[in-house]
Amino acid sequence: TVKSSLYLQNNVIIEEVNKGLNPGMIVLLVVATTLLLFFVGNYALYLYAQKTLPPKKKKPVSKKKLKREKLKQGVSAPGE
Repeated sequence: TVKSSLYLQNNVIIEEVNKGLNPGMIVLLVVATTLLLFFVGNYALYLYAQKTLPPKKKKPVSKKKLKREKLKQGVSAPGE
């Protein structure tokens, strides 16, 4: 509720406006709350996924890469 009252004090009119929350503050609160809920929700989903989903499968290493690695180590690749 918006209350507005005028007081006459020493021949000077003082206007006193009693507002609840100003609109800028409401918008800020809504945006901040939405962002907070978004990040908390994402973190909760991340934790849930870590527990329930199986670990990712690693890509198979190609024979070419295996050969190259073995040559680097000085061991002859099989079939040579």
